[in-house]
Amino acid sequence: MNTASSDVESINPTVSNNIEQPLNVSPTFRSALDLKLTRLQRDVLRMGALVESSCLLAREALCDRNIDAAKNLKKHDKQVDYLYRQIEVDCINLITLESPVTRDVRLVSALMQMIRDLERIGDYAKDIGEVSLKLFPYPPHDAIEQIQVMLDRCRSMVALSLLSLSELDVDAGREIKEKDDVVDDDYERLFDLLVQSPTAASNVEPTVLLVLVIRYLERIADHATNIGRRVVFVVTGERH
Repeated sequence: MNTASSDVESINPTVSNNIEQPLNVSPTFRSALDLKLTRLQRDVLRMGALVESSCLLAREALCDRNIDAAKNLKKHDKQVDYLYRQIEVDCINLITLESPVTRDVRLVSALMQMIRDLERIGDYAKDIGEVSLKLFPYPPHDAIEQIQVMLDRCRSMVALSLLSLSELDVDAGREIKEKDDVVDDDYERLFDLLVQSPTAASNVEPTVLLVLVIRYLERIADHATNIGRRVVFVVTGERH
C-alpha cells in the first residue's frame, strides 16, 4: 500500500496496541498491519497540521488584512485535497486487502470520516480567505475583534481535535463538545450584532460577508467536534 508519506517519522507508534488478534494471524502479519495503521494515523495528523495552518492563514487574512495570507490559502487547500484523496485510497486498500479485525476496521473507518471533516475545515478556511479579499476595500468592521475571538476558539478546537487523535485521548475528544457550545453562542450573538447594526443597511456587502464568515467558523467548530466524537468511538466503540 502506498501511504501519503511513508518516509516521515511516526507520531504515535502505539496507536494499534492491544488490538484483538484472530488466532490464525501470525505476529509478523500483525506487526506489518500495525505499521500500516500507524502510518495512516500519522498521515491524517499531517493533513490536520496543514489544515490547522490554513486556519491561521485565515485569521491573518481576515483580522490582520494580510493579502498574501489570503492568497496562500488556495495553495494550502490544493495540498489538503491531495492528501485527502491519497489517504482515502490508502484506507480503502487497507480494508480490502489486509483483512483487518474489528477494531482495525473501526479505526480506519473513523480516519476516513476524519479526513472528510479536515477537508471541509480546509475549505471553510479557504472561503474565509476569499471573503477577506472582498472585505479589503472596506474599513475594518466594529465587530472584527469579537469575530477574531470566535475564530481563535475555532482554531483551538481544531488543535484539540488533532491532539485527541494523536493521543487517542477520550477526555480531549469529549471536551471539544463543550467548546462547540460556546462557539454556537458566539454565532448567535454575532449574527444579531451584525444584522441589527445601525450601519447594516448602508453597508450591506461587508455585513453579508461577515455573516458568511461566522457561519463558516460555526461549521469549522462542528467538524472539529465530529473529529473528537470519532476519537471517542475508536477508543470506546461508543457513539458520543
